Amino acid sequence: MSGIYLHIPFCKQACHYCDFHFSTSTRKKSRLVDMLCREMILRKSEIPASIETIYFGGGTPSLLSSEELQQIFETIFSNFQVAEDAEITLEANPDDLSEEKIAQLAASPVNRLSIGVQSFFEDDLQLMNRAHNETEALESLQAAKKHFENISIDLIYGIPGLTDEKWKENLKIALELEIPHISSYALTIEADTALEKFIEKGKLQPVEDEQYRRQFDILVQTLTQAGFEHYEFSNYGKTGFHSRNNMAYWLGKPYLGVGPSAHSFDGKQRKWNISNNSLYINSLEMEKIPQETEELSINDRYNEYVMTRLRTKFGVNVLELEQDFGRKYRDYFERNAENFLQQELMLRSDLVYLITKKGKFLSDGIAADLFYID
Repeated sequence: MSGIYLHIPFCKQACHYCDFHFSTSTRKKSRLVDMLCREMILRKSEIPASIETIYFGGGTPSLLSSEELQQIFETIFSNFQVAEDAEITLEANPDDLSEEKIAQLAASPVNRLSIGVQSFFEDDLQLMNRAHNETEALESLQAAKKHFENISIDLIYGIPGLTDEKWKENLKIALELEIPHISSYALTIEADTALEKFIEKGKLQPVEDEQYRRQFDILVQTLTQAGFEHYEFSNYGKTGFHSRNNMAYWLGKPYLGVGPSAHSFDGKQRKWNISNNSLYINSLEMEKIPQETEELSINDRYNEYVMTRLRTKFGVNVLELEQDFGRKYRDYFERNAENFLQQELMLRSDLVYLITKKGKFLSDGIAADLFYID
């Protein structure tokens, strides 16, 4: 199993919290799509296995025209072996999803939409500088449901001024719309973002840790009671609607990342492309791939395994850990996990260590304490 990730680095406007690579100018969009296709052709030997997931991320992939999307798909299907039941996801913003746009997407190979709602409240959307409003959020989902069964939405908690009552209402609206998959993230203050500057200048008050924890607990309780499985720290899905792209990433499956700033992984190497649209285009016009490569040491691979598995419902299987990394790493993990077992932050079920409900909000910190560092 392997996948292709395509980074589409264009947005209508900059969200105040975003530190991803993007441009608000679409002047080079057509040339960049040409170079995305060229990059895939140049790198097709890197992913010999069947492609089971294709993911358009960004940026805002819903800014692609139907012609540009068709060009990309023609390149993929003529250069890669794509499984008949491949999951093909496109991230979209509500303000792009007119009835006409949704119909165009439904006529393409895209079979899953991931819609960046973030909030159903106007004041939250304005604070984050989202390009859509609350009406567009609701109308886009109602329209998308006419053409797509497999729909995911993003929702953000821990927004300055977001009360628990408003957060519960966001979740209630999503459930009433019968959305089968929800990805939900805490609003983090990234360096060099507008949000960081607002807080530094006192225009916004930083969110207390207690608000993050409380709203995370509300999220987990509300969605699990509604029949969603909390299968990864930030992801919740009804049966049959778990993101195969997300799970492939968390299970360490290989994927090819194309486009500016995109990352690739083959199990032993990580590669990443330059985060500059013009340099990316210029390099590929000369048939050079503008990327750097990191060889992952056995410690790196062990640490990534622990970090990713502890975020999921699968947990760390110590037999698998021993087979992949050696007895030394299994012994190290079990010895250091004992403290978390005693605190009931982890539990052991046969050969598998899992984060408990009590420990879920601390999962990244727990994983970091289990890293192997020389």
